[in-house]
Amino acid sequence: MMAGYVSTTDQERREMLDAIGVASLDELFRDVPVHLYKPSLDVPAGLSELEAWTHLRTISEQNLDLDHHPSFLGAGAYRHFVPAAISHLISRGEFLSSYTPYQPEVSQGTLQVIYEWQSLVCQLTGMDVSNASVYDAATGLGEAARMACALTRRQRVLVADTVNPLYADVLRTYTTGPNIEVLPVRAWRRDGSHLLRAESLADAVDESIACLVVQQPNFLGWLEQVEGLAERLQAAGAILVVAADPASLGLLRPPGAYGAGIVVAEGKWTGGPLDFGGPLVGMFACKQAYVRQMPGRIVGATVDGQGRRGFVLTLSTREQHIRREKATSNICTSEALIALCTSIYLSHLGKQGLREVAELCLQKSHYAAERIATLSGFGVATTSPYLKEFVVTCPRPAAEVNRALLERGIIGGFDLAGYSPDLADCLLLCCTEMTTGAEIDRLVSALADI
Repeated sequence: MMAGYVSTTDQERREMLDAIGVASLDELFRDVPVHLYKPSLDVPAGLSELEAWTHLRTISEQNLDLDHHPSFLGAGAYRHFVPAAISHLISRGEFLSSYTPYQPEVSQGTLQVIYEWQSLVCQLTGMDVSNASVYDAATGLGEAARMACALTRRQRVLVADTVNPLYADVLRTYTTGPNIEVLPVRAWRRDGSHLLRAESLADAVDESIACLVVQQPNFLGWLEQVEGLAERLQAAGAILVVAADPASLGLLRPPGAYGAGIVVAEGKWTGGPLDFGGPLVGMFACKQAYVRQMPGRIVGATVDGQGRRGFVLTLSTREQHIRREKATSNICTSEALIALCTSIYLSHLGKQGLREVAELCLQKSHYAAERIATLSGFGVATTSPYLKEFVVTCPRPAAEVNRALLERGIIGGFDLAGYSPDLADCLLLCCTEMTTGAEIDRLVSALADI
C-alpha cells in the first residue's frame, strides 16, 4: 500500500468543522496549552536552493565522516567496500520499476531478485531454505524465537548475553505479546584484564526450552564454542538459533554445518554503506522441516504456459495473504532493494572474493591488537579466537579515551560501559578490509599519546 497527501480547500475544512460541531480550528485545538499552541518561532528568512546547498554543505563538513577520518567503530554496523557495479545495476529498469510481487506477470524483476537472494542466503548459511525477507537481523531474531516456540510448543527462550544487546532488546519486544519468557545465559566472565568464556551454553537447556540464541562471532568479537551445541539442544528437543555475520562466512564454517536450525544475519553491510544505520535487510534461513512456520514469503522458479522460465510467490504465510490467526508473522515488506544490493555484492565477489574480505578483516584486526598490546596501560582483553572485533582494556574510562581520539580526528571504538558496567574501561575495536595499515598506526600513536 502507498500513502499520499491530498490538501483540503477552505470549503472542505469548513464542512468538516461543521460536521463535528466546532466553530474554528482554534476551538478544535483548545485543549493544547497556550504556550504550545502557535508559539512565536525565531525562523530565519528562507534561502534559495543554491544558498541552502552551500549552508548544508558547511554544516556537513563539521562531521567526522568516514571518507576523511579513520573509524574503529563496529558493534553491529560494519563498513565494507561497496563495488561501483552495485549502484549501476540497481538502477536497471527491470529492478527499478518492478511492481510489488503480488502480481507475477508485472513483477518478474522483483521476483527474480528475491529468488536469487534466497539462493545466495542458503549457500552462504548452509541452510535448506530462505525467505524474503525480514526487516533486519534484530527483527529476524525475534521472528526466529517465536518460530522456535511454535515448532516446539514451548514458551521459554535462552539468549546468550554475548548476543548484540540491541538484538536482544528487539527479541524481548517480539516475545512480550505471546508471553514468551526470555532468559539470559551468562557466556563470559572477567578475570582481571581478561575476558573468559563461561561454562557451556547448553548447560542451561532443559525440556522447557524452545531454543538457544547465540551470535557468531559474538558481540564482543570472539567466536562462540558451537561444536556439539546443536546436538545437545536436539537431545532436549530444543533448536539452535544463530545470528551470523555474512562477511565472516567467507572464512568460517556456515551455521548449517554445525547444526543450526534457524539462522539470521544482517545483510546490509555486504553491499551497502552505513547510511547512518539504515535501511537494513535481514537474512533468514532454516531447515526444510521448519518451512511452514517461517515468516515472510518464498519465491520459486517455474515455467509459464509457453515453457518460459518465470518466478512466482510459492509460499506466503504472512497476515496479508492468509487469515490473520493463521499467519506466522506480520512482516509486511521484503526490503528488496537492499536485498538486491547484497545479492549483487555476493555475486560480484564470489566465494574467493568473500574469503579475501574475511581474511583481510582477520589480518588487520590482529595487527591492530598486536600493536595496541605493546602500549603501556592498554591491553587486549580478548582471549578467544576473533575475526574483526576485539576488546581493549584502557588505563581510564573508555568514554574519555574515545573523546581524546575524537580530538585527534579518529572515531574510536564502542564504549562497552553501556553493555556492562564491569567493562567501563573497555573499548570494542573493529577493523575491516577498509581499515588501512596507516590508520591503525595512527590509532596506536594516538593511544600512546593518551
